Amino acid sequence: MTGPVSPQVLAANAGYLASVLMFMFGIMRMGKVKTARSGNQLAAGAMLLAMVSQFVEMGRIEPWFIVAGIVIGSVVGVVAAIKVEMTEMPEMVALFNGSGGLASALVALAAYAFHHIPMQPLMSASMGEAAPSAVNGLAVMLSIVIGCVTFTGSLIAFGKLSGKVSGSPVLLPGRHVINAALLIMSLGGSVMVVFTTGGMPGMGIVIAVTVMALILGVMLVIPIGGGDMPVVISLLNSYSGLAAAMAGFAINSQVLIVSGSLVGAAGLILTQIMCKAMNRSLTNVLFGGFGAEPEAGGKGGGADEYTNVKSAEAEEVAMILEDVQSLIFVPGYGMAVSQAQHLVRELGDMMAARGCQVRYAIHPVAGRMPGHMNVLLAEASVPYEQLFELDQINNEFKATDAVIVIGANDVVNPDAVNKKDSPLYGMPVLNVWEARTCFVIKRSLSPGFAMVKNPLFEADNNYMVFGDGRKALEEIIKCLKEA
Repeated sequence: MTGPVSPQVLAANAGYLASVLMFMFGIMRMGKVKTARSGNQLAAGAMLLAMVSQFVEMGRIEPWFIVAGIVIGSVVGVVAAIKVEMTEMPEMVALFNGSGGLASALVALAAYAFHHIPMQPLMSASMGEAAPSAVNGLAVMLSIVIGCVTFTGSLIAFGKLSGKVSGSPVLLPGRHVINAALLIMSLGGSVMVVFTTGGMPGMGIVIAVTVMALILGVMLVIPIGGGDMPVVISLLNSYSGLAAAMAGFAINSQVLIVSGSLVGAAGLILTQIMCKAMNRSLTNVLFGGFGAEPEAGGKGGGADEYTNVKSAEAEEVAMILEDVQSLIFVPGYGMAVSQAQHLVRELGDMMAARGCQVRYAIHPVAGRMPGHMNVLLAEASVPYEQLFELDQINNEFKATDAVIVIGANDVVNPDAVNKKDSPLYGMPVLNVWEARTCFVIKRSLSPGFAMVKNPLFEADNNYMVFGDGRKALEEIIKCLKEA
C-alpha cells in the first residue's frame, strides 16, 4: 500500500498535465496560418512548464548547470532569430530536427551510463527512476539509434538545402545492402545490450551502435535529391519526436513520452501529406530513394524541346494587369531564392487598391520545407485571408483573369493531369492553365526537379517573363505605376 502523495509530486504532475494539454493545443493551432504564431508560443510555454515541473519533482537540483543551459540556449536562439534570413528557414528547421535527435540520443546515453556502466544487461539494470525492464532497456537503445539517425540525416539535409552539399542524389553502389546491414547490426547490437551483455563489452557495443546509427543517417539522406527536401524534413521531424518519446521511456518521464509521441505522429501525418503532394511513396522516402537507378532522372525539359513559347516584357504584363478583376499569385522556390516576397505583396497591394481580387495559391511542396511559402509571405505581411491551399483554390482558376507564377515549375505542370506516362502523373498540381491569362516569371526554360518538359510554357494563354524574380517584379511594378 502506497503512502500519501506529497504536495511536491502533485504540483509536478499538475504541471505535466497542463504542459501536455498546451502541447496538444499548440500543435493544433500551428495547423492554420492565422493561429500558427500563437500555437508556436503555446508550445514554447508548454516546454518551459514541463522543465519547471521536472525540477519541482526532482526537488534537489544543480542550479548552475540549469542556469548555464538556459543562458547558452537563449543566446543561441536569439542570435539565430536575428541573424538567420527568412529564406534560410528550411536549413534552420533541419538543424532544429537534428538538435532534437542529438539531445534525445545524449539523454539515452546518459541513462545508460547512470551510476557508472551497467554491469548487467539493461533489462536487469536500474537507471534512476526507471525500473529495470526490457521495455526501458529497448527504449534506451532505440532512442540512441533514432536520435543519431535524425542528427546526421538532418545535417545532410541542412547541407543540401544550404548548398554546402550537392542537392543531386548521391546513389552509391550497393547502398541498399549497406543500409540494411547498418540497420540490422544496430538493432542486433541493441538487443544484445538489452538482453545479454553488460559491463565494458556492453559499453563497446553501445559505442558501435551509436557510430553505425550516425553513418546510417547519412546514408539514408544522401540518395534523396534537393527537391524532395520537404518530405525529408517532415520525416526527420517525426524521427526526432520518436527519439524523444523513447528517451521519455528511458528516464521514466511521462511528459516527454507524450510530447515526443505528439511530434512523431504529427510529423508522420505531415510526411504522408507531403508524399501525396509530390506523388511519391513513403517507402521511397524511408529507404532513401529505394528503387531509383543511377541513370534515373536523366536530363529532360531543356529549352530545345519547346517550339511555341511566347514571352512578355514588363510593359506588356502591366498593360494586361490594368484590366484584370481577379489575380492569383503562385509562389515557388524561385521567389525564395530571389527574396521577392515583399515585391509580391507590393504588387498584390497595388492590384487590390485598383479593385482587383487578389489571392495566393500555396502548393504543399512549393519550396524546400512544409509551409515554406506561408512563412515567406507571412514575413512580407501578406494578409492571412488571402492565402489558400491547393484544395481550396484549384477550382477558382477557371474564373480568374490572371495568374502570376513566380519560380514554380513542377507544381504547375499540366502533364500531372493530362499525360499518363509522365513521371508527374497523379501528382496534385495547381491548374493555372485554366485561367484567362498566365504569366510565368522564370530565369529560363530549364526544367524543375522532375527534369521533364512543362507544356504550360507553350500554352496559348501563357506568357514567359524571363529574368530574376525580384527584378522582373520591380519592372512590372514600375510600369504599372507609370500606366
